[in-house]
Amino acid sequence: MNKYLTGVFCALSISVASTASAQDTIRIVINEWTGQALSAHIAGSIFTEMGLKTEYITAGAVPQFVGLSAGGLDVNPEVWSNNVGDIFPKAIKSGDLINVGDLGLDAKEGWYYPPYMEKLCPGLPNYEALYDCAPAFAASDTFPNGRLITYPADWGTRSTDLVAAMALPFQPVAGGSEGAMLAELKAAIATKQPMLMMFWQPHWIHAEIDLGIVSWDSTLKDCDSGVQTRGDACGFSQPDVWKVSSKDFKANHPAAYAAYAKMSLTNEIQNALIAKVDNEGMSVEDAVAEWMAANKPIWSAWIK
Repeated sequence: MNKYLTGVFCALSISVASTASAQDTIRIVINEWTGQALSAHIAGSIFTEMGLKTEYITAGAVPQFVGLSAGGLDVNPEVWSNNVGDIFPKAIKSGDLINVGDLGLDAKEGWYYPPYMEKLCPGLPNYEALYDCAPAFAASDTFPNGRLITYPADWGTRSTDLVAAMALPFQPVAGGSEGAMLAELKAAIATKQPMLMMFWQPHWIHAEIDLGIVSWDSTLKDCDSGVQTRGDACGFSQPDVWKVSSKDFKANHPAAYAAYAKMSLTNEIQNALIAKVDNEGMSVEDAVAEWMAANKPIWSAWIK
């Protein structure tokens, strides 16, 4: 999700940090969204439990991979496969980056709707229903076409492109921001108004509201690059979520690497933690500390 990754740390400074930082400190990447920060701090808390020093370093899309490849950064436990650009696969192929494995999150992007829409559009969740009941999703300025809230314009045009390719009777309307999209979603649900929105999970909203998601004919990893037609549509590519390390992390910290490889999180765990931070005002550090205290049997198994 390109909405997540904004370059806020200079690649050169990360590279220089590799020579300035001691090898006994594990340097953990922080990106700009809450879920990743939580994953990073859980990893850091595990390393701390093992008696290791940690440091959190904020880095954007390109700088983080430059820093990891150069050894100025050690780990990022939550890398979404649809946000890696060209530098990531090249660094993996060259051996400068290590894919340590799946984090365990079931990442999903697609068109979400409140459950009450299934009564107004009985064929849901199948996308074919949208052709027949588009008016059920209409607003006064789109009728008889349905209204589809898409990602903000600078997050890409995948939904708009899919509507055009599939000749769906819907009018895409770009959301202003994540906050604006959530406000509109919650307002619609409060009054049971029509709602269809491009969104993702894990996200705290799924801990608060039960949402359905439109289903397609098939699921393909390279779905976004394919030709889609009615009767043969795959909707959207679904990302993997990987744990990544520098090439020297295993050699420098073998016990930490072993624990990191075992680390696994579920949507339910992350949704609940994101809700505490984004909805209840708890800090990332406090939310993780609370989770660690309550879930020792889970994380202690990672460090055995």
